[in-house]
Amino acid sequence: MRQEIHFRHQPYRSTLPVAPYQLVPEPEEVDPSSADYTERLAASCAALTNVNLAATYLVHGTFIGNDVLGLLTELRRCSPWLSERVRQATRGMVNCVAGETGNYTSQFAATFQQGIAVGAGRESPVRLFQWSGQNNHIARADGAVGLICNLASLAESLSDATLISPNQARVMLWGHSHGGNVLALLTSLLAADREARQKFFEAARIFFTPWWGKSTDMPTWVHAEQVLEDADHPLRNLALDIATFGTPIRYGWHGAGYNNLLHFVNHRPKAEVPAHKTRHPLHLPRFLKATDGDYIHQLGIAGTNLMPNPLAVRTLLADLRLKKVLEHDLQPEWRLQRWSRGHRIPDEGTTLLVDYHDSHWYTPYHLAGHGTYTRSKWLPFHVTEIARQFYSAKAVV
Repeated sequence: MRQEIHFRHQPYRSTLPVAPYQLVPEPEEVDPSSADYTERLAASCAALTNVNLAATYLVHGTFIGNDVLGLLTELRRCSPWLSERVRQATRGMVNCVAGETGNYTSQFAATFQQGIAVGAGRESPVRLFQWSGQNNHIARADGAVGLICNLASLAESLSDATLISPNQARVMLWGHSHGGNVLALLTSLLAADREARQKFFEAARIFFTPWWGKSTDMPTWVHAEQVLEDADHPLRNLALDIATFGTPIRYGWHGAGYNNLLHFVNHRPKAEVPAHKTRHPLHLPRFLKATDGDYIHQLGIAGTNLMPNPLAVRTLLADLRLKKVLEHDLQPEWRLQRWSRGHRIPDEGTTLLVDYHDSHWYTPYHLAGHGTYTRSKWLPFHVTEIARQFYSAKAVV
């Protein structure tokens, strides 16, 4: 289903799904330490042989970023160089602590890139895209704006023949957790008309424009605004194929801003509830063991944002103003009432409800069912399913 939605919030319904979904009870797991892992990954990537894949971006989720307190975002205003150096150091510590649990690592990206090179027989970069990881509107918007600038640079580096050939240049975007909602905002920015887009940037302008002048201390926002104003920018010729992993149902997807959309959700159906739903998340024993699958996917819906650092007044104001744009049609409800619906299926794209078999007594291992998607052992399975959904002869659009 593709509909005109300009930065609208997706309702969290209790009704039947309006988009297709499939149950995957037994996904294929491949041990990364096994002798045949490289061969299995290459076999899954072989489906990309005839795909003009310009790049793949891996977008992490909330709290796994390099600035979850927002301090480095403020430092970026006066010293971008120092902010970036501290971000890199912070990112290194996050990788040491989290590993592959809910986190895309450099090794994961390198393994994926090597699999494409061997399986598809061509080089295609796999890049880690970093954003702050804060749990609020302005942080996710800042991530979407930064990604637009990255994609614009990629498109500008490609030849015209590559961009407009019958075998259109494509980019895969993988988003874990709220990284998927960064991608949802990206689709709205790419597809919104000028009036809606200006409304978005005006709401956030205080974030990237100082009180005392018209210059900017966040140049990526100005660059993104200029790119989006240019209807002939090469970015418009990139086909975007998006996969999300455990992304909570929050922002609407704009159908004109992507080519293919697929959602993976860790889910274990129970006889007492419909297959597309799950039970209430506030049951501690089940939560700690991830008995029903991904609880963070269920908990991270509307009403669970955290306020930006109150000392960062411009950031706080921008977040409040963006809320009026991104949640203007959201009906007020208690979070407990929303959570009780247990809905798993977004209104756009195809959803795969996958039982990853990660139920375990040790909660840090699975992060309430939310940390399993980014493990290398599931990479061949994910590539196989994405290729089947996106790049089979009848799927490519």
